[in-house]
Amino acid sequence: MPVNALFRWVSLVGVVVGSAPAVAVAQAPPFDLLIRGGRVLDGTGNPWYRADVGITGDRVVAVGDLSGTTATRSIDATDLYVAPGFIDVHSHAADGLATSGLSHAQPLLAQGVTTVVVNPDGGGDVDLVAQRSRLMEHGLGVNVALLVPHGSIRRAVVGMEDRGATNEELARMRRLVERGMEAGAFGLSTGLYYAPGSYATTGEVIDLARVAAKYGGVYTSHIRDEADYTVGVIAAVDEVIRVAREASLPAVVTHVKALGPRVWGFSGAIVQRIERARREGVEVWADQYPYEASATSLTGALVPRWALAGGDAGLQARLLEPAARARIRGAVLENLERRGGAARLQFRRHAADPSIEGLTLDAVARARSVEPADLVLALLAAGGAGIVSFNMQPDDLETLTRQPWMMTASDGDLVPWGEGVPHPRSYGTFPRKIKVYVVERGMIDLATAVRSMTGLPATVFRFSDRGFVRPGAIADVVVFDLDEVDDPATYQEPHQLARGMVYVLVNGQMAIDRRAFAGVMAGTVLDRREQKRER
Repeated sequence: MPVNALFRWVSLVGVVVGSAPAVAVAQAPPFDLLIRGGRVLDGTGNPWYRADVGITGDRVVAVGDLSGTTATRSIDATDLYVAPGFIDVHSHAADGLATSGLSHAQPLLAQGVTTVVVNPDGGGDVDLVAQRSRLMEHGLGVNVALLVPHGSIRRAVVGMEDRGATNEELARMRRLVERGMEAGAFGLSTGLYYAPGSYATTGEVIDLARVAAKYGGVYTSHIRDEADYTVGVIAAVDEVIRVAREASLPAVVTHVKALGPRVWGFSGAIVQRIERARREGVEVWADQYPYEASATSLTGALVPRWALAGGDAGLQARLLEPAARARIRGAVLENLERRGGAARLQFRRHAADPSIEGLTLDAVARARSVEPADLVLALLAAGGAGIVSFNMQPDDLETLTRQPWMMTASDGDLVPWGEGVPHPRSYGTFPRKIKVYVVERGMIDLATAVRSMTGLPATVFRFSDRGFVRPGAIADVVVFDLDEVDDPATYQEPHQLARGMVYVLVNGQMAIDRRAFAGVMAGTVLDRREQKRER
């Protein structure tokens, strides 16, 4: 529907809702879809209210009492909740979505996710134009918003060298950030915990964030330390706040946590820092997944960053040199203690030996009669492994979850069905937050949970026409049965689809219809530049 025609229709619907139905109905054209009588959670955080939702084309065009109107198709949502499609603000699904076997995004749709923000943690493609093309090659089941990845840019310009960038290198990185923003990216992501992002100074990050700010972008960061590896979690949160303040842009502390026994209880200090910054006028946000375990690699969790200078070749050379190997082993021992011990690390992926997937480091080490640190070194020499790390405690999770500036994110990837033992967050993040944190524990109410998945992410990332159920918004809509919402994925059996979504619409098209996948590919790669268009 043309924009002008859309606004005429929205205006007319305003008459339908507020005036005598008999007159208005005679003038109104039929809807394509009418969702009748649902409990509408509009994404603002307001409690649900009973309303009909009329959709024409890819837009919500009316919300209210639409009794007497007609539609090509009507859905009775009397006992169901109607909400905006969920927005995953930290997703590693881009690689999977770019393949013919996973572009359907069914594990995401089953959670109610209709939009993902990709290239987090400073990782992903430097050439966003090429990435956009790859993502669209096989069609998309969900919408995708791109970030400019600092770590990938630094690797392309500086390599894996443990040093500051030269002025010339910094200029080249600025140009690459600018190119990404001009290609429609929504902001800049960093992974300052990981190499090579960890080699960057705060000044370098501020300089590049200023480029993103010039285009209205957001800064999102896997902070430099979530425990006490280097600067400590509180100083790392302060660094994000400093970037936001000095670069003048919104910033997100992504998958925020207090990682490991040494910093359990630090959630209150994290909240205090963010609240103080916000009182001072610095726009700082955070996101979080509803699990007590994170996921990374053996390298990321246990290897000191000095040992990664020069990339994998540098690490392999150091593992062969006795003095360097001994030093790495000492760091591995300390980092195992920092994360709570070998029993808290579970293998999720190992290409050379899939038999260890789903087992803990402690169990495999005992079965092989070796010390856990020595098993780690052997696995690193063989190419490493992916792990799930059980490192958080419930009180910190609850403290952080309750904050009004907290978004929901999965930090999950999209892998072939049955491959490895991935973190269950890839299949269950959004329904788990509703089932466990709302229904079972009463940690937050349903409207707050939905806001953290919809209206709040849309506000933070400046999605001007998504994240809310309101006239004029894109019809990314979920209709769910609260009694059925469930996340059956577990740490041992993660390949299980979420339940509870009765209907899911992506850009006005039915992606899940009466609890079954409809087989449509209605998603697209979003463009920040289009968010400024008048609707």
